[in-house]
Formats: sequence, C-alpha cells, structure tokens
Amino acid sequence: MPDIQKTPPPPFKVGGTIAPPPMKVPVTPVTDLNIDIPVVALNAKDFASDQDVRWCPGCGDYSILAQVQRTMPDLNVTRHQTVFVAGIGCSSRFPYYMNTYGFHGIHGRAPAIASGVKAANPSLTVWVATGDGDGLSIGGNHTLHMLRRNFNLNVLLFNNKIYGLTKGQYSPTSEHGKKTKSTPVGSIDHPLNPPLFAIGCEATFVARTIDRDPKHMQEVIKRAASHRGTSFMEIYQNCNIFNDGAFLDLTEKDVKEDHILFIRHGEPMIFGKNKDKAIVLDGFNPKVVNVADVAVDQIVKHDEKNPILASILAKMSDMEGFPTPLGIFLAVERATYEDELVDQITKAKEKSTGDLKKLLNSGNTWMIN
Repeated sequence: MPDIQKTPPPPFKVGGTIAPPPMKVPVTPVTDLNIDIPVVALNAKDFASDQDVRWCPGCGDYSILAQVQRTMPDLNVTRHQTVFVAGIGCSSRFPYYMNTYGFHGIHGRAPAIASGVKAANPSLTVWVATGDGDGLSIGGNHTLHMLRRNFNLNVLLFNNKIYGLTKGQYSPTSEHGKKTKSTPVGSIDHPLNPPLFAIGCEATFVARTIDRDPKHMQEVIKRAASHRGTSFMEIYQNCNIFNDGAFLDLTEKDVKEDHILFIRHGEPMIFGKNKDKAIVLDGFNPKVVNVADVAVDQIVKHDEKNPILASILAKMSDMEGFPTPLGIFLAVERATYEDELVDQITKAKEKSTGDLKKLLNSGNTWMIN
C-alpha cells in the first residue's frame, strides 16, 4: 500500500498542469492495475481543473460542465481512470476543465480517438465532448462508426444549431432558411436530426436533454454512464451570442410545458401545462389529442426498448404542432466492440503463444550487411 499521505502526481494536459485537491481519508483499498489504490470520497470540486473556464458569459456550456462535474462523484469512477476526449469547437474545451485525463484532438476526430483509447484500455471510463458541427459535419463519418461499433463510452453532443467558435456560420442542425454569415439569404440545407441519426446508426443508447434543466440533465448523464455500450446524449445548448433564443419555447416558464414531452420508460405520454394533452398512434403516425377525448389505454406508453417508437419520437421534434421529446429515446443491450475484441485476442493466445522471431523470418527474407 503506498503512502496515502502523499499527493499523487496530477494528470498532464497540454496548456497547463492540473493540481489535484488534497488527498482525502481513504474509504477502502481496491486493486487497480495491480497497485493498491486508496478509494476516496470525491465531490464536484474534485473534478474541476485549475484552468480558467473560457466560454462567453451566459453560454449554456457552463451548465453542461457544472452538471457533469456534479454527477461524476455519483458514478463511482476514479479520476486517473477517466478520460475526456474532444475535437474542435466551443464544446471541445471540455477536457481542459475536467480534473481527469484528457485529449484535445483535431476537428471531428474525437470519436476515432476515443474509440482507440477504449480499444487499447477497456478499463478506462471514456467521454466524448463534441458539438453539432464537430460531431455531425466533418466528424459525422467517425461518429457513425463509433455508434455502430458500440464502444462502451459516453458522448455529450452540444447542439446550439450554429457554429459558435468560428463566429456564427450555419451548422448541420440549423433550421432551413437560417440566415447566418455563411447563408446571408437563408440556408437551403435540410437540418440533421441528431437522435434520429444516432438511432439510424444502430446506437444502443440515445437521449436528449437541455442546458436549462440541470436536474433532468443529471438524470440523463447518470443513465448514460450506467449503460454498457455507446451512450449518445444530445444536449440542447443556447449560444447567446450567435443563436440566442433557439430553444425559447422549451425554456420559458409560460410556454415550455406545452412544448416539452418528458419521456420515461413505462409512463404514458402526457404533457401540457395542465397535463391535458397526450400522444396517440394512428398506425405509425403520432397524433396530439386531448386527454379527455381518449381512453387511457389509447395513450402511448414509452418503451425505451423499442427502436421503432424511438424513431417516431426522434422525428416528432421536426413536426409542426408536436412537442419536443426530452429523455431516453432508446436503451438496448448489445455486445460492446472492446469486449469482442478482447475475446478474440484471448482465444488467439489460447491457440498459440506465437513466435515473433519465427514470424519475422518467415517467407522471403534478406540479410543486409
């Protein structure tokens, strides 16, 4: 057992060191990588680095960072076994602000880097912080393959429907007709729907939450972290500089209850300020009805194990006159990529220990003097 009175060296990050808080009294020792590591009770401040948080005042990213830091102590993870990976964008400053290991990659490549980290060391807890531009435009192909492979990692996709870091160009999730610096007469692109994209990529966990509802965000993060497989979380995030008010109908006290449908497994889909509206299905087509006009058993109950229903719910946010679903769209089980990879390696070793010298000298070889 190492001397627990000594503070372990902090994780290294480009741009500055991160000084950990003083060591707390150990609870119980555990064996980690064949070294006895004292387990300590952590709090939100333990996951906050010493770096100045550099987002615009009022940015929704502050809320996301705060909820992640507040939630991490409840996940029973250690900082030295946790890695945050990011690409380029406002969201991608995230690793600098977490007192864990971190990797700031290049534009759109966070999913590929995170997949490599998880494949190389499956015991690590890996998180990806990305944005609607970073993760769905230049990084869309990497995100697709990460989701279908089902690595056991967590994706935080910040969606503000704009490119914020590069000063206000339209993004893959910007609405049709959006006027920006890069589309002065209005975007003619059809916007991408992140949850629908993830479901189409065969993701095993798909959810949506919003920056202005801290409690709901914490619930979603905890559920995502407990899921074994790739957890994809879309987080609506207000960019108060270049796209302020993009989600006003979901955040303003007087109207939000009529525009949000909180979906929870096994519960009927009822919403509205007076809980007087509900969702029913006509075949595969959803309809909004008055609760008083239908029988209780006609109201759809959410089933997070049903990918067809998840797709209907994901599409609902694009349909006029329908509420925007927040919560867990889909949560199903499937073997993870790294588990099957480790299994293949183990079986290969059982068949033969291999001989590197023999392998290097097999076939056509030459000796060069």
